[in-house]
Amino acid sequence: MHLGYAAGKVLASAENRPHGQHAAVVIGKDTRISGYMLEASLEAGLSAAGVDVHLAMVTPTPAVAYLTRALRLSAGIVISASHNPFEDNGIKFFSANGDKLPDAVESQIEDALSQPMKVVPSTRLGKAWRLRDAPGRYIEFCKSTFPTQSNLRGMKVVVDCAHGACYQIAPHVLHELGAEVVEIGTAPDGMNINLKCGAVHPGAMAEAVREHNADVGLALDGDGDRIIFADREGKLYDGDELLYIIVGHRARAGSLKGGVVGTLMTNLGLEHAFGRMNVPFQRAAVGDRYVLEKLHQSQWEVGGENSGHIICLDKHTTGDGIVAALQVLLAMQASGKPLPELLSGLTMYPQALVNVRLSQRAELRTHPRVQASVKEAEGQLNGKGRVLLRPSGTEPVIRVMVEGESGPLVRELAEGIAATVKEVGEAAA
Repeated sequence: MHLGYAAGKVLASAENRPHGQHAAVVIGKDTRISGYMLEASLEAGLSAAGVDVHLAMVTPTPAVAYLTRALRLSAGIVISASHNPFEDNGIKFFSANGDKLPDAVESQIEDALSQPMKVVPSTRLGKAWRLRDAPGRYIEFCKSTFPTQSNLRGMKVVVDCAHGACYQIAPHVLHELGAEVVEIGTAPDGMNINLKCGAVHPGAMAEAVREHNADVGLALDGDGDRIIFADREGKLYDGDELLYIIVGHRARAGSLKGGVVGTLMTNLGLEHAFGRMNVPFQRAAVGDRYVLEKLHQSQWEVGGENSGHIICLDKHTTGDGIVAALQVLLAMQASGKPLPELLSGLTMYPQALVNVRLSQRAELRTHPRVQASVKEAEGQLNGKGRVLLRPSGTEPVIRVMVEGESGPLVRELAEGIAATVKEVGEAAA
């Protein structure tokens, strides 16, 4: 409630109200049971600050970004913990433009959190409405990103909605574009979001593809901003591979604007494939917001992460699982080729990722022993791979990633570096 009030006070200030309009926001949430409690609290805080609230109810994260723009609102708020278990939850803000809040506005909200709440006079209290047509609006928006002269007729698609925010949207989008749809993960109970399903557990989707003899399968996460695919044999395809398909289709059609942004975790094989295509490539820090920032800086349109966050700025202002999936399906339909054939020019390097949990947060990457272990590993890779050490942003964990041509070698090197990191961390504790 205090966060809602603080955000409301900042958004209601004259400098943050476009054209002097009355401050208003839209709130969407995923299917977590705690979302109702947090939604009510945010609504109360915003109203106390004099901000009107449009309640979109269960709505995907990218849908809130779209609705914020479409309704010309001051901001959008999403209550979701994305791909995490139902016990977790979180709050994300979108600006009036449907992208992240400017840093200056975030700082203003943080400063306002330290101030006591003081409710505005009754005549200025914010009002609230239920936005009952939010799902329908967003379904039409998703369909609008797919060419009107194309359709998905003749394609059988399994879609796993992770018992999350897309459960009443993604199947309709695919069906209305002509696909035969097999839906799973569409029975949320407040506590089963992402549970053994969706983009973080795509095995259920892959099995359903084989069981129903479908042409393709796609799995969304709990808030609908990431996507993973499976071919008709049940083989899984991550964000790097899907990004290659989207970029390849655009390059062949002559519609690719500039280059592509990946992250520090993007597979080296993808970077090399783009090089062979003469497509510029840049790496951003891990996180879709950093990919978005670099896209804006370079004035490019396409970027993504291997986790399945894919951004197509000519279609949407933020990462969108459904929109990205439609771009992949369009490449399949336009070429008449299945997923494996669309990836014929891509050779992925084996990657090994080892998470080292420490007793406390510590910067160990600069420790002489760790640096020596990394240098030794790089020597064994002989210029045909890379080593990356990355601290987690939310827990005392250092992620050790090694990438190279030999799977057994990269696993051995990753485990060796991880062992050194653990020893150094324990000694420093």
